[in-house]
Amino acid sequence: MSADDQATPALRVTIADVASAAGVSRATATRAMKGEGRFAEETRERILEVAERLGYVPNTMAAELAAGRTGTVGLMLRDASNPAYGLLFSRLQDEAHRRGLDLVTVTIGADEQGTKQVGALHRLLGMRVAGLIVATGGITGAQLEPFADQVPILRAGRVEDSARIHTAHYDDEKHGRMLADHVIALGHRHVVVLGGSPEASYPEHLRAMAMRETLIEAEVAVTMISAGARPEEGVDEALKAVRAGATAVMCASDYRQLAVMRASRALGLRVPDDLSVTGCDGILPGADLLGLTTVRIPVEAVASAAVETMQRLLTSGESDAVMRQAFTGELVPGTTARPI
Repeated sequence: MSADDQATPALRVTIADVASAAGVSRATATRAMKGEGRFAEETRERILEVAERLGYVPNTMAAELAAGRTGTVGLMLRDASNPAYGLLFSRLQDEAHRRGLDLVTVTIGADEQGTKQVGALHRLLGMRVAGLIVATGGITGAQLEPFADQVPILRAGRVEDSARIHTAHYDDEKHGRMLADHVIALGHRHVVVLGGSPEASYPEHLRAMAMRETLIEAEVAVTMISAGARPEEGVDEALKAVRAGATAVMCASDYRQLAVMRASRALGLRVPDDLSVTGCDGILPGADLLGLTTVRIPVEAVASAAVETMQRLLTSGESDAVMRQAFTGELVPGTTARPI
């Protein structure tokens, strides 16, 4: 075995591995390695011995030395029970682990005014994180900007107009146009667009507006419905438009698409025979079996770019030049939309 081969495993040992082998918490192991905290000398010696035996090498960042912070990155996530956010969370964690970064995460449910999310960001800063990754569309750039005075901030998933916030985001406007072009190609001439309000979900709002504009440019009649955060909101109004002559309902998320399909069945309407339905996200388990017509958002690419960019910001200490990266997903034609 070469010297290089012997060195490789040491670089992969984390403080969590040391804590587990020493039988202590991660926080205790971290303090012992830094020479901080008050606990038995025997405990400290055991932790240091385990670290040496495992070949643990501390991952010290330039930002930690310069700012006196922990080097840990705070992650604020929309409710992880949503498959799209759940997958993003998993991929961010995987990428952070691969790059030797630690994430501390808070999740937020419904919060249309962003109050809870602002409070969560204050809690993360109280943990002395070195940077923030914000993976929710429910907080505005204006609400985020004050935090940019303290640490670099990156949005993962949603586009951002603020000149102080970095992004690795889905190209939601392009996704909306892709879906609208598909529905136009199928021959539909009266379409309902059902999306969330900007306050409920800014990504959904962007998708819905892009759908509307693309349809109007093609001289398709559009009934626009902007609803709240709950997927069932606006469905009755959408189906009322179907009974008035609309042949397709374009939804800004797959959850809304399922809500429309469920309500349609209750009314005796068949999808896609009586009406076509589309969504967006492409992450729902079983979406392929259901035949959902959707766009599969590029979660993996966004997660990889988000962590890579944050690592670059922390290690270089340069955050003045705002980094923006947009990623486009793939159209999934499915079977819930068919030609007229």
